[in-house]
Amino acid sequence: MTTYLPIRSADSPLGQDAPTTDAVGASLAFDDPRHLLAHRWLVEETYVLDHQDYDAWLGLLAEDIHYYMPIRVTTALGTGYDTAKRMAHFDEDKYSLSRRVARFQTEHAWTEDPPSRIRHHLSNVRTFATANDDELVVESAVLLFRSRGDVNEASLISAGRTDLLRRAGALGGGWLLARRHIAVDESVLRTQNLAIFL
Repeated sequence: MTTYLPIRSADSPLGQDAPTTDAVGASLAFDDPRHLLAHRWLVEETYVLDHQDYDAWLGLLAEDIHYYMPIRVTTALGTGYDTAKRMAHFDEDKYSLSRRVARFQTEHAWTEDPPSRIRHHLSNVRTFATANDDELVVESAVLLFRSRGDVNEASLISAGRTDLLRRAGALGGGWLLARRHIAVDESVLRTQNLAIFL
């Protein structure tokens, strides 16, 4: 018996038109070129997020992205769910993500002025093939360290992510994030706000 319950875009109002590609088979070997490519992509994205270069980050997202972090709830074993129905910390498409980024650049983004000092720690990366040669499913763990100001204690957010990476354009093109499902490891987040991305 497993306690793992996958997150599905179909459970979200904004996810109805999200990509539905699933992993096929076992995870790829760590020396498989596709795994190396996906792992490098995630590491590069991590540095973009740590530098808070959100305009560059938006450029890494597919037009049909679904960025989804449902609220976790504590339930008895066997209930069949561990997230709140139709409630999420993030339930975003490309447009809503771009509006969040645009707000950071205004004088009204008090939650990030002064900006947080953040570091994404990435680990446990597993890559899976799909039925489409131009798409990969990538699982990873992320631990976000966040410090803001000089008085408040730093906060940590631990989460698992399942991403869909899609090759952009013709053969040899870059890769874009087409879906990100984020499963946080706490039902109550111990951070002042979520004016960051995981």
